[in-house]
Amino acid sequence: MNFTHLHVHTEYSLLDGSSKIKEITSRAKELGMDSIAITDHGVMYGVIDFYKAAKEVGIKPIIGCEVYVAPGSRFDKQPGESENRYYHLVLLAENNEGYKNLMKIVSRGFTEGFYYKPRVDYEVLEKYHEGIIALSACLAGEVQRYLARGMYETALDAAYKYEKIFGKGNFFLELQDHGIAQQQYVNQQLVKMSAETGMELVATNDIHYTYAEDADAHDILLCIQTGKKVTDENRMRYDGGQYYCKSPEEMAQLFPYAPQAIENTYKIAQRCNVEIEFGVTKLPEFKVPKGYTAWTYLNYLCYDGLKRRYPTLAGNVDVEEMVKVAESEAVEDRKDAVIKQAKDTNNIFERLAYELSVIYSMGYVDYFLIVWDYINYGKTHDIPVGPGRGSAAGSIVAYCLGITDIDPIKYQLVFERFLNPERVSMPDIDVDFCYERRQEVIDYVVEKYGKERVSQIVTFGTMAARAVIKDVGRVLDLPYAMVDTIAKMVPREIGITIDKAIKENPELKQLYENDEQVKNLIDKSKRLEGLPRHASVHAAGVLISKEAVDEYVPLSTGADGAVVAQFVMTTLEELGLLKMDFLGLRTLTVIKDAVNLARKRDKDFSIDNIDYEDKNVYAAISTGKCDGIFQLESTGMKSFMKELKPTNIEDLIAGISLYRPGPMDFIPQYIKGKNNSESVTYECPQLEPILKPTYGCIVYQEQVMQIVRDLAGYSWGRSDLVRRAMSKKKAYVMEKERKNFIYGNEEENVKGCVNNGIDERVAGKIYDEMIDFAKYAFNKSHAACYAVVAYQTAYLKTYYPVEFMAALMTSVIDNTDKVAGYIYACRQMNINILPPDVNESELGFSVSNGSIRFGLSAIKNLGRPTIQALISERNENGKFVSMQDFITRMFSNLSRRVTENFIKSGAFDTFGNNRRSMMMAYGEMLDRAIKQSKDAITGQMSLFDLVDDDIKEEFEIKIPNVPEYTKQELLAFEKEVLGVYVSGHPLDEYAKMWEKHISARTIDFEIDEDTGETKVKDTSRQTIGGMITSKTVKITKTGQPMAFLILEDLVGTVEVVVFPNTYSQYRYILDRTEKVFVTGKVQANVDENGKMICEKIVDFDDVPRKLWIRFENTQDYISNKEELFSMFNNSQGKDTVIIYCTKENTRSTLPNNKTIKITSQLISELESRFGSKNIATT
Repeated sequence: MNFTHLHVHTEYSLLDGSSKIKEITSRAKELGMDSIAITDHGVMYGVIDFYKAAKEVGIKPIIGCEVYVAPGSRFDKQPGESENRYYHLVLLAENNEGYKNLMKIVSRGFTEGFYYKPRVDYEVLEKYHEGIIALSACLAGEVQRYLARGMYETALDAAYKYEKIFGKGNFFLELQDHGIAQQQYVNQQLVKMSAETGMELVATNDIHYTYAEDADAHDILLCIQTGKKVTDENRMRYDGGQYYCKSPEEMAQLFPYAPQAIENTYKIAQRCNVEIEFGVTKLPEFKVPKGYTAWTYLNYLCYDGLKRRYPTLAGNVDVEEMVKVAESEAVEDRKDAVIKQAKDTNNIFERLAYELSVIYSMGYVDYFLIVWDYINYGKTHDIPVGPGRGSAAGSIVAYCLGITDIDPIKYQLVFERFLNPERVSMPDIDVDFCYERRQEVIDYVVEKYGKERVSQIVTFGTMAARAVIKDVGRVLDLPYAMVDTIAKMVPREIGITIDKAIKENPELKQLYENDEQVKNLIDKSKRLEGLPRHASVHAAGVLISKEAVDEYVPLSTGADGAVVAQFVMTTLEELGLLKMDFLGLRTLTVIKDAVNLARKRDKDFSIDNIDYEDKNVYAAISTGKCDGIFQLESTGMKSFMKELKPTNIEDLIAGISLYRPGPMDFIPQYIKGKNNSESVTYECPQLEPILKPTYGCIVYQEQVMQIVRDLAGYSWGRSDLVRRAMSKKKAYVMEKERKNFIYGNEEENVKGCVNNGIDERVAGKIYDEMIDFAKYAFNKSHAACYAVVAYQTAYLKTYYPVEFMAALMTSVIDNTDKVAGYIYACRQMNINILPPDVNESELGFSVSNGSIRFGLSAIKNLGRPTIQALISERNENGKFVSMQDFITRMFSNLSRRVTENFIKSGAFDTFGNNRRSMMMAYGEMLDRAIKQSKDAITGQMSLFDLVDDDIKEEFEIKIPNVPEYTKQELLAFEKEVLGVYVSGHPLDEYAKMWEKHISARTIDFEIDEDTGETKVKDTSRQTIGGMITSKTVKITKTGQPMAFLILEDLVGTVEVVVFPNTYSQYRYILDRTEKVFVTGKVQANVDENGKMICEKIVDFDDVPRKLWIRFENTQDYISNKEELFSMFNNSQGKDTVIIYCTKENTRSTLPNNKTIKITSQLISELESRFGSKNIATT
């Protein structure tokens, strides 16, 4: 029986379809069908994957989409009942013209008609109807909807309208039967309509999942989409379990009254023939200056760059002569170009000629010019550009063009890792730009090539192993703790699947095999694992095309209205389209700002001229104090740097490559080899020059390539193919290459290790080790680029620490947690942090006499226009001399809240008044300034306007002389309006004691960016300390109180859960104090910051402390002893006092009858009398 499914929703009908493309195509083949369609809701995300999968199993792919049709104009976007906002309509591409038109129809739905759904209208369908076959769709189709309402004549009119649009024989009435009563009635009416009009019938099944047994998993998917549980009554569901890929026989049994509807599916399938072209590049043509071709212009730029990059070796090169040579070598068909092999890849002339010939022969001349052009735009417009990214750093052409700033010769980088004649995919040059100005470069590209030829690129969040288990567990309403425990058993590895986790984790395997509830959870999760969860815009991807983008790719729109290509980056590459990564790298902005600040005290400083062998920089990195240093500031990386103790840039390159899941296992071996080079052994002499820089470890992908090339005689191109096969774990390729590597292959021109004098057993062992390493081996070119950026930040931190930390904090000024962490780092570096100042502060953090001044943009409720007005007024008319002067000059930009926040933040401290007094006076000043402005506008004059300037002072509002707020109040105000403490921290006086008694800091409960785990381990017992900034008491179901606390220490905050028994035991402490130590167990749930489950609480005041007081000498102490003791009179407690005399280097502890209670007030009095540097607590 001939039948084809023409209404199929794949995984790309996001969270509505669960048919995995490879499964559904294989299932269709298995059921005896020779074709199948894809008709996802409103999108074409999956058509290329579907096309390839269908071809792979030997059936015909039919490209289609179930579009949404607006009842009126697509531009009408009025509220209404959801079912009246659009109708469904299935469109199938009959030929390549239809495929192009289908892309345009789908694109217009997003770019012009989006309203809840991407909607088209009859005008769009009419314009792009050629080559399209239409089906009337499901019960949500226009014809069916009218029929279901009993409006037969209106339904008939709709059918005729579609037939007129698509042409006779191109519009079909669609029958479906999922056991829904309404379908039975509608089907009868459709059969009647077909008989009356001659419009043919077609039978479909509206597939949403592959197998009948997937109905439950699909139901769970719908619940994930809608945020429901399976037990919820009022929710979306597909009743009946009939939405699977049925066999032709099952379909025939459903429609015995309309056998022609079954037969027509096959007739339609026979008509649909779309061929998609892969691997043919469609690069935009780059316009070159008059007198040049693209090829000769590339040569001109490269040789001109060669002279600049290597002035000693290439200073005498005649660029115009080299252009003439290139002109003479030009060929009509690039495939006839001769590749100039480089005998010595360290010879810059041979290397450049070789790379240029490869680029020319592969048709990528315009590609390099396009990239050079927008990077050149960035550099000539002072937009910071990274030194390189990815394998492109291995190209001397890229280096000479200024695309990269990493010398591939110096760092021994491999061009063939980036591009070689045996590579079938396009090269990939990703570029980092300053994140503040990245958009300027994209705008330049849009302007140069045309808005219609540039788009952003879609990306998909998928239901990964851990996350899908948690989602399914929530939907099934299983106990949270159980689900979280199961999810944690899935290793945090790249490419991990549930099946792999079961194999690797015996505990998970045992639970799966012996616990029915766990088995059900895992099985349902496996069916949904890997499905796309949502579509979003790729953070960096940009597509530049030869013609309008929708000639090649359907378009959608992002949340911000940006136009987005519906195919992912890898698909665009396969189609021969030019996609670029324009990445915004915050670190480049930090470097730029730090350099600008550094030049204020060292005007000749340039980051381009720093010494990359500076011992002080490597020593600083080796301390592990790497806050703010690019790639090195995670907790784990800091520890690694302390162990590694890098002494050169190669160590940093290796460190960045090794500190990732997988390669981390080889860190001890690397460090052992670094510390004891004599312990490093090599399986054969040929390995030594390759692995010596990494102490016998295979760290880089390029090393894998070098090994197969130097030991077994592979070409560079083929060595890259082997490297790819290993990294992607292609078993059949690896096994074949194993034989070639060991024994050689004369037919394929591979000599083999044995023929190069390497023992067969040794060769086999080397190959096995390569496979192990290649799974995780890193791209050295990429690591080298990032090691350079890491070194630059470390250099700035070492020699310009104040400037660097100011720039760093400016870059995270909107993230108060990050700012707080960096303030703590600054204090450890003895860098003073000053509050904002209306006479000194800039927009961001700035440097003021060796200290860091807070930026104005950190003050809450202070908008950028107000800041710009303030800075402009200050620059034009001079600094503000008083609060009265400030308010008089700035009142039009002020509100009461903004003025209060200036005072609370300390920005008015420069006027010499305390904050309490200014809070009492500012309101009257602001009211007067506003009134005077109004009077001036209306022409009224006051007594104030008539008197002389010297008398005016008598009329000025006086600031009252009142005591200042307490230190605690001042700090609370700073926290309120800046989000952080500036002039100190409420825990400063406890800092030494705090460090002594804790086992973890709040920052240790945060997920590490590199490992994806918290530093503190789940269920481990820890002690933390700090202030309770929030306490919420809740009553449990059994009527017992429990508490949820937010505990803040010197670096951050963490949630503490206090269960009823513990709460009743320690409630008396929680009611009387806010500074506490908490001991308990860590709860580190999957993908969440950790919490503390409280077991014990200790009041800070119950922990004995020591007060240290320093005097110049014993005589100094004796002369001040009486006064000192009198200060202790009203401070009885159990804290010890220690007297230290500097000259004699003696310390003495006061007797037990002189123990005290250390308080903020006492410390303040002692600091005031004896100096803050002479008072300390531990």
